[in-house]
Amino acid sequence: MDILAIIAGIGFGVMWASAFTSARVIVQYAPPLTTLSVRFLISGLLGVGLALALGQSWRLTRGQWIATVVFGICQNALYLGLNFVAMQSVEASLAAIIASSMPLIVAIAGWGVLSERLNWVGGLGLLAGICGVSLIMGTRLSGGADLFGVVLCLLGVLSLAIATLVVRGASSGGNFLMVVGLQLLVGAVSLGIIGLTTENIAVDWTWQLILAFTYTTLVPGLLATLTWFWLVNRVGAVRAAVFHFLTPFFGVAIAAVLLGESLGRGDLIGVSIITLGILAVQVSKQETTAS
Repeated sequence: MDILAIIAGIGFGVMWASAFTSARVIVQYAPPLTTLSVRFLISGLLGVGLALALGQSWRLTRGQWIATVVFGICQNALYLGLNFVAMQSVEASLAAIIASSMPLIVAIAGWGVLSERLNWVGGLGLLAGICGVSLIMGTRLSGGADLFGVVLCLLGVLSLAIATLVVRGASSGGNFLMVVGLQLLVGAVSLGIIGLTTENIAVDWTWQLILAFTYTTLVPGLLATLTWFWLVNRVGAVRAAVFHFLTPFFGVAIAAVLLGESLGRGDLIGVSIITLGILAVQVSKQETTAS
């Protein structure tokens, strides 16, 4: 992993984590599902257009079409849709922390269901991650966090973890940018149908909304995804996944700086434990793959 890959990985971590703060701003001024659908539509059209300009093809493999539909529904519609709804009542930092547990959930499922090997480093990482999440959840719920919003965040991260296990390796075969763009369009259609039939389309056009929407469409929505696929192509999925350990730290830090969300001692301890736990799990996967 060279210096360019490390810079890209850190950049991806910052962009991915910042999405929770921009989403928290957006849902204060606009209906969450319809707005997210519009964001996916814009990002998806940009992605497909750029893919066509680069000579990529609509003719995807069967595995790529499966990945496109499954991830379009599970990641974009369910995971992000549930998080956007939840952040009407849940702070961005808490949503980021819950979302950061996805690598831990995938590792638990891989070990318990798929009988994947997990060495003692990975086992300690899983235990640490679970303890860190439990500590923060207990502190936040006792402090008055909205239980319904927390449940929506949990359902969202579970849907993303399931999708990750179902389509693992299915998106190989080139045309990555085309796959990403089509995934976004699948999410746009899914959420658009739900949003237009269930939400009151009332928008408070403030500069905060316009800035947050533009940022989340272009940076976490498109640039972070492109950075991720570039990183995977350069260093491989297992090594690239290590940078997910940055999400809880950057997620709470950005929310604290830009939104003024308070962080207690339990939050800081819990985030540190989760970060180390995710790092241990990902390092364990590298060692297992290498062996």
